[in-house]
Amino acid sequence: MAKFLVIHGAGMNMRGKVDVETFGPMTLPEYDVKIQGYAKELGVEVKCFQSNIEGEVVNAIYEAHEDGTDAIIINPAGYTRDATVLVAAMRQVSVPSIEVHITNPTARGSASVVLPACKRSVYGYGIYGYYLAMKGVIETTKA
Repeated sequence: MAKFLVIHGAGMNMRGKVDVETFGPMTLPEYDVKIQGYAKELGVEVKCFQSNIEGEVVNAIYEAHEDGTDAIIINPAGYTRDATVLVAAMRQVSVPSIEVHITNPTARGSASVVLPACKRSVYGYGIYGYYLAMKGVIETTKA
């Protein structure tokens, strides 16, 4: 069974509480329920993780490298514009990563500093972007 780590970056704990007009009313626990549902549908294991502390995110990336995680799906959120240590960690590990955003951050005027460290990206499909990321990994790693 494929194993994924979903990382929710800084500020994701505030989803559904602030910036609702941009990101919608869905809260982070609701994201996780939906993501777990997608995982079940796809027959994969998913661990969801959120932190507002970059070092904790880096530790999660290193743990994924050590524990056989097949892919990291990251919504960097608050780390989108400034994440030097996080990006360095992602480049160090052998686990492929996919950047996901509920909206299109480029359309809002911010380019992601995390994206160059990722193998792929999914922007602007709402919560369904997590499904697309998982499905994409599954489809592109079939023998």
